[in-house]
Amino acid sequence: MRLVTYDDGKVGRIDGDEIVRLDVPTMRGYFERGGADDAGERTALEDATLRAPIVPKKFFHTAGNFREHEEESKNVAWSHEIAPWIVFFQNVDAIIGPDEPVIYPEHLTEELDYELELAVIIGKSGKWFGPEEAMDYVAGYVIFNDITARDIQRREMRSGVFSFCKAIDTFCPLGPWIVTADEIPDPHDLAMTLRVNGETRQTSHSGRMSTTIPEIISHYAPLGYSAGDVLSTGTVSGVAGFSEDAASLYLKPGDVIEAEIERIGVLRNPVISWQDGHGAAAPPRVRW
Repeated sequence: MRLVTYDDGKVGRIDGDEIVRLDVPTMRGYFERGGADDAGERTALEDATLRAPIVPKKFFHTAGNFREHEEESKNVAWSHEIAPWIVFFQNVDAIIGPDEPVIYPEHLTEELDYELELAVIIGKSGKWFGPEEAMDYVAGYVIFNDITARDIQRREMRSGVFSFCKAIDTFCPLGPWIVTADEIPDPHDLAMTLRVNGETRQTSHSGRMSTTIPEIISHYAPLGYSAGDVLSTGTVSGVAGFSEDAASLYLKPGDVIEAEIERIGVLRNPVISWQDGHGAAAPPRVRW
């Protein structure tokens, strides 16, 4: 089943070319209740505006799980090691949905990058459990594009911690919908591709993950999960910042990003300027 949030915040399931509205006020509420009944209202999918499918209580941002990403960083002598078992909390106010614009904050960064990720939707609350129980907590999967300001990231990583570079407004595209776990029996068997203006930039496979999703979920279980939480699983190789010609690949206004994961779909987002996004010139340049 594909679950969506649409129009003014309605929650629904996709049935062919239509959305069937569900009797629940929010997607988080859907998972907190353990489901919802149909409300009887139907909307043509083509007539609906899809929103970010969920705004979680907690967004567990994990990284370093695809060691191919660490290996490619060595090609350009990246400033810091991409250690395994990185975790921090994402700014949920930065979440945007399909076709919503990523606003380029040119006063903050000159190195705007993309990172294709598979994200897990947690279906029930819990903590202190092992990998053998972890998949019982998985309710579904969604595509996450981890937009990153690389120049800010390099400076943040001097302290060993980074999050501002990934948490700026609109830097968290999520969507286009949640695919429930029963539709994806093996999340380690999914092709992953990211394109910019139709050109493939990242291509990999969830089977290349250097750890497993049950291990990742259980590793962070001591922090406690709530129904509807989101947990990302890290990006694959092919980011702009680790390319020998990074300057030519960084995102810029006018670009269109398409993040695709097999069995889930395509998350599409344009990049626009600060002027176009806010109707005013960008603030004075800030040096981090």
